[in-house]
Amino acid sequence: MRTSPNKMLATIFGAVYLLVGLVGFFVTSGVGFFATEGRNLIVFEVNPLHNVIHLLIGAALLAAGLRSVPAAKATNSTVGSVYLLVGIVGLFLPGTSLNIIALNGADNVLHLGSALVLLAVGMSQDRTAAARVVA
Repeated sequence: MRTSPNKMLATIFGAVYLLVGLVGFFVTSGVGFFATEGRNLIVFEVNPLHNVIHLLIGAALLAAGLRSVPAAKATNSTVGSVYLLVGIVGLFLPGTSLNIIALNGADNVLHLGSALVLLAVGMSQDRTAAARVVA
């Protein structure tokens, strides 16, 4: 992990997202699974579905980070792409019935920031390791 920025980032982000997903369930007691308005976890609005998504993303990142450089690189790039899409679409969801993961402005900033970091590292680091696997 010391030699791979992708493995390190995937492992750290994975652990953080798993922790956020678990802690989120403590604050969303009594909130509907698909509630369009959740409860705040610090400044981020979450509902149970949002917590489950954090757990799944966290597990995927952590598993990839602990597995291999190509797995971490691919997972960082994929999750980064999904978060970029969620960050953009999320700008239009708050206050609508389509907001089934209870997004708010702080969530959108976090998702866009996570996307930029994951994509930057996933697409720019560990190029030689990825090239060896393909060759």
